[in-house]
Amino acid sequence: MRNTLPVLTVLLAVVAIWYVAAIGMNSTWVRDQAARSETVLGMGEFVRQTLSLDRPVLPAPHQVAAGLWDGVFGQKITSKRSLVWHGWITLSATLAGFAIGSLAGIGLAVGIVHDRAMNQSVMPWAVASQTVPILAIAPMVIVVFASAGITGLLPKAIIAAWLSFFPVLVGMVKGLRTADAMQLDLMRSWNASRSQVFWRLRLPSSMPYLFASLKVAVAAALVGTIVGELPAGASAGLGARLLSGSYYGQTVQIWAALFVAAALAAGLVFLIGWIERLALRRMGLAR
Repeated sequence: MRNTLPVLTVLLAVVAIWYVAAIGMNSTWVRDQAARSETVLGMGEFVRQTLSLDRPVLPAPHQVAAGLWDGVFGQKITSKRSLVWHGWITLSATLAGFAIGSLAGIGLAVGIVHDRAMNQSVMPWAVASQTVPILAIAPMVIVVFASAGITGLLPKAIIAAWLSFFPVLVGMVKGLRTADAMQLDLMRSWNASRSQVFWRLRLPSSMPYLFASLKVAVAAALVGTIVGELPAGASAGLGARLLSGSYYGQTVQIWAALFVAAALAAGLVFLIGWIERLALRRMGLAR
């Protein structure tokens, strides 16, 4: 109870602010409609109309909740109107891109730590790669793959991997370099090979850093997937749902898709946190 009370307090405050903002942002349309029909609205009716528009500027929380319920439970899972179907399309590309980016980040980190030439050549390029806006890269990736006849999951996975490999690379490099100097000297005195030092000292020492970076990377992979679904012509995924909602002014649809995306990100981060606790407990690094 002590932990849930602050969370509930903040949640109620956010909902209250949201309702006030919805009334303020939707009020212009209601006033204009009343003026055209020469109708005088009371305060209660005015508030009711601002919170019940079909295409509001800012949908009220109960409208978003209704849109979520309809998209998740009110449609067949195989229907293209189902948020479960669109969520699965986005999730599959996210997981594929996350796997590719994580493996690439870990592999490059191992090379950077053990090879000075890679440290001086690869790391600056990895940093520079993140300075290019993903909104500029995504259309190029989609067009290049489409010209080669490749559409669907792979192009989106590549975009997701582009965003997710860098947090893993930085976290893993930091983790592999945190091995205690005295322990390194001790293993050298035992004539341990580089592979033995890696598997028995560097890798275990890097685990907390790796899992922390994986949590950031999986959220970045989800963002990359949604961005990859935004180019015109996409018909599946939460990004396509956001795009179609913006085309037709369906703001409730947009917000419902955003909440599903947020729930997916939270679930993936929670899953990695759960695996982290199991792994660190098994390694004796956590209770």
